Amino acid sequence: MSIPLLEYSPSSQNQRVDGYEVPNEDTPTIYRLNTATSDADIDAIIWAGYRQIFSEHLILESYRQSFLESQLRNRAINVRDFIRGLGKSDVYRTQVADTNSNYRLVDITLKRFLGRAAYNKDEEIAWSIVIATKGLHGFIDALLDSSEYLENFGDDIVPFQRRRYGSRPFNLVNPRYNEYWRDTQNIRGMAGRSFYSTRTSGTLTTEDIRKAIPANFFAMAGKIITTERNYQRIMASVSSQITTMEIPNTTREIGTEQPTIKPVAVALPYRYIPGNQMN
Repeated sequence: MSIPLLEYSPSSQNQRVDGYEVPNEDTPTIYRLNTATSDADIDAIIWAGYRQIFSEHLILESYRQSFLESQLRNRAINVRDFIRGLGKSDVYRTQVADTNSNYRLVDITLKRFLGRAAYNKDEEIAWSIVIATKGLHGFIDALLDSSEYLENFGDDIVPFQRRRYGSRPFNLVNPRYNEYWRDTQNIRGMAGRSFYSTRTSGTLTTEDIRKAIPANFFAMAGKIITTERNYQRIMASVSSQITTMEIPNTTREIGTEQPTIKPVAVALPYRYIPGNQMN
């Protein structure tokens, strides 16, 4: 039995409000399959799907999904099924899912599939539970079958960033991985060794040794704020304990007769034997 999606309160973000912007060159292009009339239009839809989901300016030949492209060209599948196949591909798993934590995977996937960032931490936690229980494929199915996706993109529209103000979509400016994956790779490179053993091994350079220390550790240490002691409250607490503390009576009654110490015979390991006298 899978755990249902936890409830979370959506924050008021700009994509949830109808806009009044004048269309310009920054307005995202909407690619529709039902209006495609030529092979060039199909090619544009496929390229837009690759750019949106794989977040690549140039698509490598090894990243292309020929089987999905063939089905889309023959109208055997719609755009939503094409996007679903890209999300379940080995490329998305190795390039996105395996190189990020579940929380960051949720934020990246929402940007690429729903066209918006995560509302808050509660939504990231809710969807990360779906990833933990249903896996990546179950997470992709839950997003593409959601009412939010169907209302905004339906079956024939390539997902795009909704209510975009910047000059570029945010899915193309986010790095593929962050310091979480970099530090994880550093720890794996140390093969479980401590920093001291890495430093004294003699096989690594100074640059390798510096990489062995996670860079975000110093940032984390700098953010640690020690709790301030309230000395007045501590002094008042100690004073009240002293005034109310009962000291137990540890004295003993000593009689008039003093104990006497008797001599004890001691067995020496040898006896003094005088030498023989000369006659």
